[in-house]
Amino acid sequence: MATNNIINAITEPFKTLRNTTFARLYFAQIASLFGDAFTWLGLALLTYEISPRYAAAILASALTLRVTAYIIFSPFAGVVSEKFQRKQILLITQFARMAIVCMLPFVNAEWQLYALIFALNVFAAFFTPTYRAIIPQIVEKEIYREANGLSMATFQLLSVFGPALAGIVAVWLGATQIFFVNGATLFIAILFILSIPKASLQRGVSSDNAVPQKTWGEVLKGIRLLFGNKIVRFALSIEFISAVAGAVVLVNTVGLVKTSLELDDKHYGWIMSVFGVGAAITAFLLGSLDKSKTRSVSLISGAMLIGAAISFANFVPYNGLMFLWILAGIGQTLADMPSETLIGENIEPKDQGKVYGAHFAFSHLWWAIAYPIAGFLGTQFPNREFLYGGIATIVLAIIAILMFRKSN
Repeated sequence: MATNNIINAITEPFKTLRNTTFARLYFAQIASLFGDAFTWLGLALLTYEISPRYAAAILASALTLRVTAYIIFSPFAGVVSEKFQRKQILLITQFARMAIVCMLPFVNAEWQLYALIFALNVFAAFFTPTYRAIIPQIVEKEIYREANGLSMATFQLLSVFGPALAGIVAVWLGATQIFFVNGATLFIAILFILSIPKASLQRGVSSDNAVPQKTWGEVLKGIRLLFGNKIVRFALSIEFISAVAGAVVLVNTVGLVKTSLELDDKHYGWIMSVFGVGAAITAFLLGSLDKSKTRSVSLISGAMLIGAAISFANFVPYNGLMFLWILAGIGQTLADMPSETLIGENIEPKDQGKVYGAHFAFSHLWWAIAYPIAGFLGTQFPNREFLYGGIATIVLAIIAILMFRKSN
């Protein structure tokens, strides 16, 4: 019986691919995300070619521009997705991204790199919220959690294994030529999108949205709806707490492994892989296992788990750290993933586009705030950064829980 339950939990998310519209959109996402791994590895190599001495600063600036583009343009993307043909939005953004990544091999100056990276992520900021707003409209309500889980798990897995494969290909093709691989994958994504009937992607879009309205008003409405729903607001607060813990992991693990534990790059690669795998497996299974109407248990347990896991990181050997980082990956998915489902379940279909756009912007704003916090802990408390980061995570989670219960 238990074996059958496990098998069902593993296979159930793939049943969502019987929905041909979702399947085509899902494979377009795979192609796009797979190519992105090549671009971001190629970007690191390209910055070193431009300026070996200042490569880290250039890369950090490029990544900051990436987050900035998301924060500025994502709320508008949600509004645009409700007023224009979604198929056109997906195709235009993918064509533009394909053109931009194919220009990156010819960059020979910092300003060119910054301009292209910012433009690339402006179009990504329009693509992703539109993609997320489409999913709850094209899949049956009964399988939405599984579809969302499959999508999120794919993102996590490709973020782990994509760069590793990109590194292998880079040895074969060269540092700059791998940008053309992303161009090819984006072209494949375009072909999948072209195969989807236009009407299928317009489901849930009210004709009222075609009436001209002030864009700023619609953006503010998306933000009000995002923070106006109690459970969605609670989920967003947990996402911020999870971002603080996640940023501590991403920023400070390399120092913990290479300085404190005196190990090499290989060990750092393995430790970050298990973090990603823990997150991916949880995303894959969560949609199948969680059939409840509330996600509060997942949100609370996720925040507490990642906080507790990183709290002990300064005091364990490498094998212990491997175990803790699996738990941290699980906790991060439990804390982050319910927001996507909650928006689909609690926001009216005609408003979901603008709310997904607002959510995408604020979720990246949380990371923009969390990264400096993680950097401060790492520089000021080099032997206790994870302990203090974990304590802060747990304390913030308790405050969020108490405020949520008080509002009910």
